Amino acid sequence: MRILVTGGSGFLGTYVRRFFNADDFSRRSNLDLLNLQDVTIVENYDVVIHLAALLDKSPQNAEEVFLVNVEGTVNLLRSMPANSVFIFASTKDVYGRFADNYRFVPETCPTLYSGQSALEWSKLIAEHYVDFYAHQRNFRSCIFRLSTVYAPLTEGNTPNFVTYYADCINKGLPIRLPANGTPVRDILHVEDFCKACKAFIDSTLKHGLYNLGGGPQNAISLRNLIRKMEEISGLQAIVDEKNPLPPPIPMNYISDLTKVTHELDWNPKISIEEGLKTLFFASEIPLVTKTK
Repeated sequence: MRILVTGGSGFLGTYVRRFFNADDFSRRSNLDLLNLQDVTIVENYDVVIHLAALLDKSPQNAEEVFLVNVEGTVNLLRSMPANSVFIFASTKDVYGRFADNYRFVPETCPTLYSGQSALEWSKLIAEHYVDFYAHQRNFRSCIFRLSTVYAPLTEGNTPNFVTYYADCINKGLPIRLPANGTPVRDILHVEDFCKACKAFIDSTLKHGLYNLGGGPQNAISLRNLIRKMEEISGLQAIVDEKNPLPPPIPMNYISDLTKVTHELDWNPKISIEEGLKTLFFASEIPLVTKTK
């Protein structure tokens, strides 16, 4: 089985590619989603895991975000061969402020426009293209609306807040928190994300859309997350209490994993404690080759 990971040199892609012993489609491998000749390479693969995106929320770059995240995705979809598998990394933020209406957010949460940036909106638009082309070209498709997926830091990549906090603690740098650190997020280790991808690849399902995160058992406030990192690392965090960040939208987010558990028989296996160790101790939970 030949597997291609777009963004395979990125923050998550580096580990996803290693897990699957997959090939990389990224600008670092001299391939571009907006180059129509480059994207035809997907014709040679059984599985494409599409992680590549322009992760920019600034209003001035909205047009470029739509170009890369929507048109780039469409370019890939148009070249997907029949009976192959396309896995698309979307985001929980397509729900915007509506997610705050749920204790555990289901896939039925509204995705109406509620102030999302071009980044979130481009992901939602791309989801519809995935559905359309999967049916038109007869390939299998899976959309994961990801909560906070974290991974060890890799050179040249911008981490999410979990890995960023760990890096600041390692380096003795100050951390700014929103809303006094009270917001709650469910966090998911990258290896559990890889196993969710594998669960869909190995299934017989034609199409699926799932919220994917750490779920209730891996939900934690930002303040407690830092405390947990201090316990694990033996280091003391420096929290900048005088310069807080603005409250996030949604304030709290915990994925409802009912659907993905039922349809893919998947649950996160790596606990918060075990996963955070990988951010401080490289030998913990080594990612190994699983399939190709």
